Amino acid sequence: MSAMGIFAGGFRAAVHAAVAAFSCGLLGLPAQAQTPAYPAQDVHVIVGFAPGSGPDITARFMAERLQRRSGKPFLVENKPGAVGNIATEYVARARPDGYTIYITGGSALVAGPYLFKNMTIDVTRLETIATLARAPILMVVGVNSPYRTLADLTAAMRAKGDKASYGTAFPTARVLGAIYRQDIGSKAVEVQYRTSADWVNDLNSGTIDFGFVDSASGIGMANAGRFRVLAITTAERSQAIPDYPTMREAGGHKIDLMSWWAAFAPAGTPKPIITELNAAMSEIVSTGEARAFFRATGNDVWTTSPEEARAFFLKDYKNWAEYVKIAGIEPQ
Repeated sequence: MSAMGIFAGGFRAAVHAAVAAFSCGLLGLPAQAQTPAYPAQDVHVIVGFAPGSGPDITARFMAERLQRRSGKPFLVENKPGAVGNIATEYVARARPDGYTIYITGGSALVAGPYLFKNMTIDVTRLETIATLARAPILMVVGVNSPYRTLADLTAAMRAKGDKASYGTAFPTARVLGAIYRQDIGSKAVEVQYRTSADWVNDLNSGTIDFGFVDSASGIGMANAGRFRVLAITTAERSQAIPDYPTMREAGGHKIDLMSWWAAFAPAGTPKPIITELNAAMSEIVSTGEARAFFRATGNDVWTTSPEEARAFFLKDYKNWAEYVKIAGIEPQ
């Protein structure tokens, strides 16, 4: 395929015509007068959360750089509600022509069908464009906590029985807490909060013993001295935050859970458009600018082919069926 890339050529005709043109290797050729190059109009980047949120900031970063490359507007549209499901359903029903893309947290996307009873779409039918970044979850204790290591915490959680407790504020944290508790044979009690920030005071007062927080908000709070990080939840150390040991290193726990960012499109979006968008996004996130952007929130950039991204997506989706059982999460 021509190195001119997605924004140098291609055809925006009807889907079948587009597929035929692209499959013949025409993406890099100059566009005919009646077949304008992709993108020939605004591309809508859908976000399932409010302006200023982590997903919104990530989507706007990517949209701005895609716009620079193409010379066409990539417009971010916020459709918050139902933990991202409103946006997910909107994208699933959008026209599959390359002009609607979805940038979101992959963990939230695959967890959604197990958390809500009345979802009307099959998330696995979405086209996976590209992975963008991934990050561990942080296991934290209060700044004045007597637990200096994960081994210290584990010994105390066993000894305290049901007097031990921990805070959670999102599904992955609930799963991690349940796996850790099961792994060490603890009767620690889960205390659910609306947001991770809501339990910091309880953590530092000793009301709860530990918690799990996403790196996007957790790194800033850790750097500000609001709590202490004992370990991270991925199998390998993070390049963005290499000083923190994994739970495997610190305590021998076979835990490997992360949050991840990816881009999706409606089912049926022409494969050549998916392929070229993947190339564009992978090139963007491989820049020093993008590495610094993601590193600031504890994320490592993560590039995969559309096929590799889809394989991981389906694997994570399958895993969540078991996770909700472990955590005892009842669909709402």
